[in-house]
Amino acid sequence: MNTVEQKKEAFERLLTIMDELREKCPWDMKQTLESLRHLSIEEVYELGDAILDGDMDEVKKELGDVFLHLVFYSRIASETEAFDIADVLNSICEKLISRHPHIYGDTVVKDEAEVLSNWEKLKLKEGKKSVLEGVPRSLPAMVKAQRIQDKAKGVGFDWDNADQVWEKVLEELNEFKDAKTKEDQEEEFGDLLFSLVNYARFEGINPENALEKVNMKFTKRFEYVESKAGEKLTSLSLDEMNILWAEAKMQ
Repeated sequence: MNTVEQKKEAFERLLTIMDELREKCPWDMKQTLESLRHLSIEEVYELGDAILDGDMDEVKKELGDVFLHLVFYSRIASETEAFDIADVLNSICEKLISRHPHIYGDTVVKDEAEVLSNWEKLKLKEGKKSVLEGVPRSLPAMVKAQRIQDKAKGVGFDWDNADQVWEKVLEELNEFKDAKTKEDQEEEFGDLLFSLVNYARFEGINPENALEKVNMKFTKRFEYVESKAGEKLTSLSLDEMNILWAEAKMQ
């Protein structure tokens, strides 16, 4: 692995290249915080795909893209003297030190749960009105549900055990089945999904990762069916498609 000095040199190299691109490249010179936003979101999703694929070479490449965007934002902000990359890095360092009094102070914790609980309490002391303030509005709904539940747990608002959560899942399932109108069905289905996310959390399962892996598995199997059926796909009966589907599952 690289030494500390080599890591510093690599980071300095990226900063130098970013400065040169911002000053000389027509595309880079035009970019703003707003114009980069959707590209950054895309890069993070690409990183997520690489992680789920277990492809470390791709993870490395996508991390590089994310690093570039972080440096890019900081360079743009420095041009109006709002902040620069040093301010960004010092800010996160100060926050990490402040949020880890069990490492940089005299606080004693017995386990991970106490670390998370202290984290949320410290955020409230810093002036946040709600522990849920830190959940981004634009997060995908399933990820947002998980983060909301995690943060509520951090201040002690949680079920005692997984069995209680599973009872809630069954209760919500029955309420969904009994719903009469589309509006009620939508609400009860949302409650059911929220409770399933909660149960997954208790079982140590990341629901977003679990669903995405199923998406990938379905896509792979369906593409097998398509490749075997060829142009005859739309004329196959469901039974014939299911035969090919069973073959795909055996691959």
